[in-house]
Amino acid sequence: MKRVLILTASYGSGHNAAARCLARAFERERCAVTVVDHFGKLVSPLFERASRALYYAMLRRAPLLWSIGYALGDWMASDSPLALGVTRLGARRLAALLESLWPDAVVTTHATPATAMSSLVAQGRRTPPHTSVVTDFVAHSQWIARHIDCYCVAADEVKHEFIARGIPAQRIVVTGMPVREEFAEPVDPAAARAALGLSDRAPVVLAMAGSRGSLGRLPDVARALDAVERPLQGLLVCGHDRYLKRKLERLTDGTRVRTLGYTDDVRRLMVAADLLVTKAGGLTLAEAMAAELPVLAYGSLPGQERRNERFAARAGIGLVPRSYLELVHLLDRALGDPDLLERLRARIRRVRRPDATQRIVAAVLKLLERPVRRP
Repeated sequence: MKRVLILTASYGSGHNAAARCLARAFERERCAVTVVDHFGKLVSPLFERASRALYYAMLRRAPLLWSIGYALGDWMASDSPLALGVTRLGARRLAALLESLWPDAVVTTHATPATAMSSLVAQGRRTPPHTSVVTDFVAHSQWIARHIDCYCVAADEVKHEFIARGIPAQRIVVTGMPVREEFAEPVDPAAARAALGLSDRAPVVLAMAGSRGSLGRLPDVARALDAVERPLQGLLVCGHDRYLKRKLERLTDGTRVRTLGYTDDVRRLMVAADLLVTKAGGLTLAEAMAAELPVLAYGSLPGQERRNERFAARAGIGLVPRSYLELVHLLDRALGDPDLLERLRARIRRVRRPDATQRIVAAVLKLLERPVRRP
């Protein structure tokens, strides 16, 4: 039985969601899987809580600072002295964990454990083959390290970016991004709408902003949906934020828009919808692509989400308004032009990879079949 160690981190929901998807898929291949939160277990629980709180506070109150930090991180190499050792956080405990578990393979879904693994190789330590699963549609310098054996990336465009950054093409596999297994299963849209109490006589607009809805601009979306004069049905998913849910319920009271709290049934919501309005988180984009659901990216955070927006626009799978007025205009245009939505869906069908999780598992296991050559 192969042993697989998956290293993740609790900054945003995408890294952990990817880790859970991969863990289940490896278990189906009869592998023994251990999932470890790199910051919580290998750095410090106090550091993990404090840094995560700072990260979310910055996104809410000072997004410009995060944008600057993200750009600086992309400007410098992951092993740069200017990084002050941040990319090597947890490396000592990681080495001890590897010695105690000695897995056959290591998979990382966050940049820091990926670069920490690379630093152990640079120190001359013996480590298992290591695959880095990139959970955004971008190539950022902090994901790139000299001694990562395999990169699993979301799309051909991302592979080209990594090659342009100096990574050999043979170390990059275009797999798509891990999504839950239910996204590979067919679901009847009419049945999904009926289960949600939706009519088949008006298009459905689904709006989301990740598990922490307050990081998006859902109140703007609620107002925009009410401002559109065309027939529509709106669903707002506000995640775990109870204050936001109460605010949205007041905004949508008596309108065509319904407010929902946190839900795990994203697959059925996406199947029922004709258009998704969302900030461009990597996991959300991947799930929308798996569901063949056109995207209107709005309220994206600076940094990786703005870069994900750029991918969506260039790939032709989504629309990107830059203001509230553009949001209203593009909602009206998309709902009034079925051909536009069909063109977006056609582009999605060309780039989507609903079997991404299985592709990644296959790439990891294939890496074990041959000797790993490291620079």
